[in-house]
Amino acid sequence: MSYPLVQAFAKNFLGNSPDWYKYTIVAFLLINPVIFFYVDPFVAGWVLVVEFIFTLAMALKCYPLQPGGLLAIEAIAMGMATPDSVYAEAVNAFPVILLLMFMVAGIFFLKELLLFTFTRILLGVQSKTLLSLLFCSVSAVLSAFLDALTVTAVIITVAAGFYSVYHKVASGKTFSQAHEDGSDDGVQELHRTDLESFRSFLRNLMMHGAVGTALGGVMTTVGEPQNLLISETVGWDFITFFLRVAPVSIPVFFAGMITCVFVEKTRLCGYGAQLPDNVRQVLTEFSAAEDEKRGVRENASLIAQAIVALILVVGLALHVAQVGIVGLMVMVLATTFTGVVEEHRLGRAFEEALPFTALLVVFFAIVAVIHEQHLFSPVIHWVLTLSTDIQPVAFYMANGILSAISDNVFVATVYISEIKAALDAGTLSRDQFEILAIAINTGTNLPSVATPNGQAAFLFLLTSALAPRIRLSYGRMVWLALPYTIVLTIVGAVAVVMFL
Repeated sequence: MSYPLVQAFAKNFLGNSPDWYKYTIVAFLLINPVIFFYVDPFVAGWVLVVEFIFTLAMALKCYPLQPGGLLAIEAIAMGMATPDSVYAEAVNAFPVILLLMFMVAGIFFLKELLLFTFTRILLGVQSKTLLSLLFCSVSAVLSAFLDALTVTAVIITVAAGFYSVYHKVASGKTFSQAHEDGSDDGVQELHRTDLESFRSFLRNLMMHGAVGTALGGVMTTVGEPQNLLISETVGWDFITFFLRVAPVSIPVFFAGMITCVFVEKTRLCGYGAQLPDNVRQVLTEFSAAEDEKRGVRENASLIAQAIVALILVVGLALHVAQVGIVGLMVMVLATTFTGVVEEHRLGRAFEEALPFTALLVVFFAIVAVIHEQHLFSPVIHWVLTLSTDIQPVAFYMANGILSAISDNVFVATVYISEIKAALDAGTLSRDQFEILAIAINTGTNLPSVATPNGQAAFLFLLTSALAPRIRLSYGRMVWLALPYTIVLTIVGAVAVVMFL
């Protein structure tokens, strides 16, 4: 009687993920207490970080919330962090949580407008290189004045709309019956090759857009959450921040645009995928069919969404409220004037972001472990012992490496706090403090594109429902980001050495 029950628990453990993955997670859970109690808590902390990164890398095998959550629970149970410290990390990042809860949901109710607009851009721009450059540059500009996560939510919505339209045709089903998990089941053989090419095409555009959010996000106080923290600590306003960071951010921006063109022309690292003619034909027919059946009510809905989108841009640009609150306003306005008033229809808007919100809080538990076990302290103290001429580039590289394996917001928070303490103690001059603040800002924003761990926007893309549909895995994301990582890191480091 008990044996079948044990079998049932074993089968339920982490769902349908492969057995080797389940055994790996169990091994992690068993070895961590041994390392913590019999080796060293500091070593155990770094092992935990590596294990959590592994769960992110295997996101297509099993959503990281469950295995990552188990690791976080174990860490708290062993005393590597406290529930209060996890709560404190979540409170510090509450604006990001609000953003995910409400802004992503608000964008969901603008999807008809987004699909309408971007379909015309996609079909109107024949050159893949030019299209990629548009995605990268527009994402950068929007991220500089809005927010990287918001922009990522927009491009995810657009790409998901494109994919659903074609997958509907490829599987011979209606739109509502299209496979939400991106499964190839039912896809007609004549469409399978085109579907794979289309996935590659969308992967390219999504990565160009995601990197664009990093290129723009580094420039202003609102581009990334840590930028605002740094500007408040140093005492810079919006214009001052932009001007002080510009000697690094502007050269890097143009280097990023050149890289975008280069990888598309050379087809490096999986770029250069073209939109198949059959897919273009399907999207063209879809656009024509939508135009034909669009009546007065549908046109009114598009106009209402356009007005709400304008209010969104103005509200974010003027910073009338926290981004998440603006998102809630967008959701209320968009649903009110498009007739979406049923609870179950509202609920669908939260399906995309809330799993990631839960994962983000788990991530804060790992960040709490990093904080309480002082995993980054040796690096910080070592950099501060270097000469003032070397400190900026050393901070830039150290921040970049640590951000790539953990989280750029946390790394920036720790580093800016440390150098502020050094300033208050008289160890640093005011000029050197401001130079190091620029190095910290650029270091946490640029090299961190190397992995999805570094930036919330990248992690959001990796764990979105779109990622499995277009086969965007952790490893593939790292590979696609590699040319950008190399170029942005080197150009940023050179700019730090030359101009700071």
